[in-house]
Amino acid sequence: MPLYALTLEYHGGPFVGWQRQANGLSVQQVLEEAAAKLNGGVPPAAIAAGRTDAGVHAEGQVAQIELAREIEPQRLREALDFHTRPHPVAVLRAGLAPPGWNARFSAIHRGYRYRILNRRARPALEDGRVWHVKAPLDAAAMHAAAQRLLGKHDFSAFRAAACQAKSALRTLDRLDVARIGEEVVVTVEARSFLHHQVRNLVGTLLEVGQGRRGVAWPRQVLDSRDRTRAGMTAPAEGLCFTFVRYAEEPDWA
Repeated sequence: MPLYALTLEYHGGPFVGWQRQANGLSVQQVLEEAAAKLNGGVPPAAIAAGRTDAGVHAEGQVAQIELAREIEPQRLREALDFHTRPHPVAVLRAGLAPPGWNARFSAIHRGYRYRILNRRARPALEDGRVWHVKAPLDAAAMHAAAQRLLGKHDFSAFRAAACQAKSALRTLDRLDVARIGEEVVVTVEARSFLHHQVRNLVGTLLEVGQGRRGVAWPRQVLDSRDRTRAGMTAPAEGLCFTFVRYAEEPDWA
């Protein structure tokens, strides 16, 4: 049976997250039910590169589905994009996957972006897509603190209590903080991430931006490996899964 790779864009607000759950609608369920209409009524199991949490968005999520028959990738993209309506899930690309390819385990690089709207007025157009922080933030101080966290470390201080990863060792390749107009944007890249790692990093860097902590403090938290010493978990709505890269890319249409 042919294995297809899909690039997805979605608004995380209405969903309990990527993964199917008993307590609400998931992105996985929407995709599988859409694909069932092209698969003789049988929902194919969908596997994603990143299991985004409730409220987290994606503009470059990659998933895989296996169908009983071969469909031209462009037709598959259009059909799935139609059948995911009216949910805020769009299928941007489709392609045949290389032999032995897996959307999750073949990924070699992932990226996230976290947006903080840093102004007094609440968001209207961007409501549900940014973390609104009224007090002025020093983005330069946040960036300086972030650079001390790059590299391979034990990120136990920034993982969720429910994280199921066997090891907290991760290599952080990029952690940039920049002010773009009224927004403070955090850009994060690594091969893989721990559960809530990005949101916990943002919540910790926020304390530096507010002037409550010094630039050296996030590194001290990292070295402590103690989650109770880090900042809050930043809200889900500011986070977006931006891209996934593979050593061997699917034949995208």
